[in-house]
Amino acid sequence: MALLEAAQIRNIALVGHGGSGKTSLAEALLFKSGMTNRLGSVPDGTSFLDSTEEAKEKLSSVDSALCHLVYKGLHVNILDTPGTPAFCGPAFAALAAVECAVVVVSASAGIQVNTRRMIERAREYGLGVWIVINHIDAANVDLPALVGQIQESFGAQCVPFDLPAAKATKVIDDFHNEKGDADFSNVSEAHTAVVEAVVAADDALTEKYLGGELGIDEAEKAAPHAVAAGAFVPIFFTNSRGDVGITEFLDALASFCPSPVTGLKRTLVSGESKTVLEPSKDIPFVGQVVKIVTDPKSNIKYEVIRVHSGKLTSDMHVRTAHEPKGVRPGHVIRIFGPDHKEIEAGVAGDIIALAKLDFHIGEVVYADKGGTIAMPKFPQPMFSLAVESKSRGDEDKIGAALKRCAEEDPCFLSERGTGGQLVIRGMGETQLRIYLARMCKQYKLDIDTKPPRIPYRETITGTAKDVEYTHKKQTGGAGQFGRVIINVMPAARGEGYEFIDKIFGGAIDQSFRVSTDKGIRMQLVEGVLAGYPIVDVKVELIDGKTHPVDSKDIAFQIAGRGAFKEAFMKAKPVLLEPIVHVEVTVPSGNVGDITGDLASRRGRPQGQESLPGGMAVIKAVVPLAELADYNSRLSSITGGQGSYAMEFSHYEVVPGNLLQQIVDAHKKEHAAAHA
Repeated sequence: MALLEAAQIRNIALVGHGGSGKTSLAEALLFKSGMTNRLGSVPDGTSFLDSTEEAKEKLSSVDSALCHLVYKGLHVNILDTPGTPAFCGPAFAALAAVECAVVVVSASAGIQVNTRRMIERAREYGLGVWIVINHIDAANVDLPALVGQIQESFGAQCVPFDLPAAKATKVIDDFHNEKGDADFSNVSEAHTAVVEAVVAADDALTEKYLGGELGIDEAEKAAPHAVAAGAFVPIFFTNSRGDVGITEFLDALASFCPSPVTGLKRTLVSGESKTVLEPSKDIPFVGQVVKIVTDPKSNIKYEVIRVHSGKLTSDMHVRTAHEPKGVRPGHVIRIFGPDHKEIEAGVAGDIIALAKLDFHIGEVVYADKGGTIAMPKFPQPMFSLAVESKSRGDEDKIGAALKRCAEEDPCFLSERGTGGQLVIRGMGETQLRIYLARMCKQYKLDIDTKPPRIPYRETITGTAKDVEYTHKKQTGGAGQFGRVIINVMPAARGEGYEFIDKIFGGAIDQSFRVSTDKGIRMQLVEGVLAGYPIVDVKVELIDGKTHPVDSKDIAFQIAGRGAFKEAFMKAKPVLLEPIVHVEVTVPSGNVGDITGDLASRRGRPQGQESLPGGMAVIKAVVPLAELADYNSRLSSITGGQGSYAMEFSHYEVVPGNLLQQIVDAHKKEHAAAHA
């Protein structure tokens, strides 16, 4: 069988808000093109793509699904992505695999949070964008108003490629037709608008058009370039469940969608060198991992790779940054929903998979020369939970399960937090709960969760001089003795810890000075005031005393710890709390409520700006401790239309009225742990 050519391939990602009908559209495309023998339904639980128990239970996608179809001699790869903001990681990663983001909008719900987010991210990454208005058969929809909102929000280059007709029971392709009766708009005017959008990206074509010399075939040939350049964003109308607009969409995929040849070409960066990757199978292989998926039945891990150049065969050696010696793939696989099939090779422009390799999302896989390829920007995980096993000995199982989740979703992280807590971070509680449930079932785990400890830090604002501490322990054998005298003072914020040896002469042996420093460092980790790590302090060791027999390393470690604890409490100790930058995107009508809510959380406004489509962005700095429930609160205030992003800014001193509450809570927790 002949290998595919890049010009024969089309790669699209179906993106948008949950419930807009992305999976239903994919099911309709597969059925219409003859790739499946029945039309799958998400509500009925018969979806071919949403085949996992989680997706069937939620009646929505929780991960991206890869499939393909063959139509008019073309091979079309489709990535159907989740629309819930909590699972935006796989959706953003899917953009790295394609030339065109197909943004699906529900005719009844209109522009939603993920509609805006995915269009912005696709444009930022350099992809072409299509818009599909789905569910046009829904009751009480206002399609002309929705088109107007899309154009106001995303630009005048968004123009209908086709129009609903006969009460939304069919569509008219207004690119190829200048006449017809549409449900709204004028077909002739729509034809003019779409042709003008196509030629807008090319000055020569614009001149020919204005001179009346441009043929429709020439405009059709130019359309993929206009889409790739962002000058033309076609709007399609579909009823995926009623087979309305599906054939017209497939025809457009064949004629108007950018191929790997006409669409975005990725750049391989290696040191100072930058190479634009051409989609030819006759040059060295370079690909990028865009998805990790584990088969729930076999537990085999598959690494989905977008091939940017060259050819990938099962017998060649491929490398990554952390696998420089190279590995043999063994098999090159084409994933089709829940099914897998071995193929001869993966060629430039195609999306294929390998199995059982230790690759990671975003990694460049190569045969000859490696480097990095830019990925879409992933948002910072905002919601966190502390997890612990109810059963002893399950720590390794939990670690393996968390690693697998983090491999599959770039917006899921696990880390050791304050006090050694195991903390998982994600985009929302729904995401974390689904992953925990999956872990518990697959690995037979029993896990408890609780809010994580805020990463407070302890420091001092004053100085303590000549603080002496003697550790003396006498037993039947050799005893322990160590005496140290220290000064403690604050360091500048961010300087960390500094130990200054100011002893002259032999009051303390050199080895015991090192022991004193070691003991202090151990106390820095444990904290003094409320059990949090200590930062930004200077300690001067100025004097002490040793015993010819009883002085030893452990004695001076204990003396150093004791002296530091006393000095710390005398040097005006304070607690520092993390402050984060927050950007909240909400409907304009909710600005007042959100601003007031942030103020109640000790937030300080940093400005706001208006966005098209009646949205606004509010910027503020807020203590992290005040945002534990913000995800649910924002959703409640905005009816699910709000979103937010945050990143660490700096540390500030905790107000005195809150300090005592935190200290008391620590004492209570410590007492309970040692009861």
